[in-house]
Amino acid sequence: MKTLVFVSLVGLFLHDTTAEMHSLKYFLTASSEVPNFPEFVAVGMVDDIQIGYYDSNTKRVEPKQDWMNKVTEDKADFWEWQTERAVYYQQLFKVDLDTFKRRFNQTGGVHIYQVMVGCEWDDETGDVNGHEQYGYDGEDFIVLDLKKWTYIAAQQRAVVTKQEWNNDKADLENIKNYFTKECPDWLKKYLNYGRSSLMRTDLPTVSLLQKTPSSRVTCHATGFYPNRAMMFWRKDGEELHEDVDKGEILPNHDGSFQISADLQLPSDDWGKYDCVFQLSGVKEDIVTKLDKREIKTNSVNPMNPVIPIIAIIAALVLLAVIGYKVHRCRRRGVV
Repeated sequence: MKTLVFVSLVGLFLHDTTAEMHSLKYFLTASSEVPNFPEFVAVGMVDDIQIGYYDSNTKRVEPKQDWMNKVTEDKADFWEWQTERAVYYQQLFKVDLDTFKRRFNQTGGVHIYQVMVGCEWDDETGDVNGHEQYGYDGEDFIVLDLKKWTYIAAQQRAVVTKQEWNNDKADLENIKNYFTKECPDWLKKYLNYGRSSLMRTDLPTVSLLQKTPSSRVTCHATGFYPNRAMMFWRKDGEELHEDVDKGEILPNHDGSFQISADLQLPSDDWGKYDCVFQLSGVKEDIVTKLDKREIKTNSVNPMNPVIPIIAIIAALVLLAVIGYKVHRCRRRGVV
């Protein structure tokens, strides 16, 4: 298992959640006998936008955002360096996975070993926090307590591994150095490379939606950035907690985000209600009044299809009458 300092060389994660708090995260996966899936994968994200990727098939770390190429200005062989480290830890993870299978008397089949590690840095206070979590076959396995700098077993069969890692004092010192210095240092570098993209603020388009006249009204905001945002319904200026269903922030394909909040149809004056969207770093809220005239819906008025049908029938009748009269005129020799 050993030190996870390597992850800054394998996958790149930078998550700017507010104007002050930033985070660097890595997700690594080793697997065995999974069809059509590499044995080792490392993926990097910036605010849920993929920027770095490596797997055991391509055997090369690749940038997924143009601005990440700026890293070579400081270190010309950066990507080659990362690739060498990635290949090394791919081999190390394979050994770990094989060790787990033997230890748990697993001779074959599909097995997955996952690691999530990263740090957070507050650029106002300078505070640094971190996390390091391990999972095996879809269950929590081991977690690092960054206050005591010891590993904690999340299940009984992880106790032996926990004891081994806690006995390696030199490795724990390296891990401590990673979380307190190396991780935040890399975070600041990546943040600087992508500042123009990552530090932007995009306001959303907010709409009121409704499937049918009797269904809930959805307040939907899309196209905003960053992803630290809130949406809620108010009545007479007070936030509503009942009859409201808040959705999660979801990513869009273009790197922006969307969120929604549903409101049960009010039985009283609709003018008392409004939807509020708040975006971190933006002082003014976006407030949308609940107005029936502004609601977009996919429902169709049952009478609407009748109108064109009646028009068609009327046109057919008119053509039939005209045809009949022309026919009679021809029989009389008029035409």
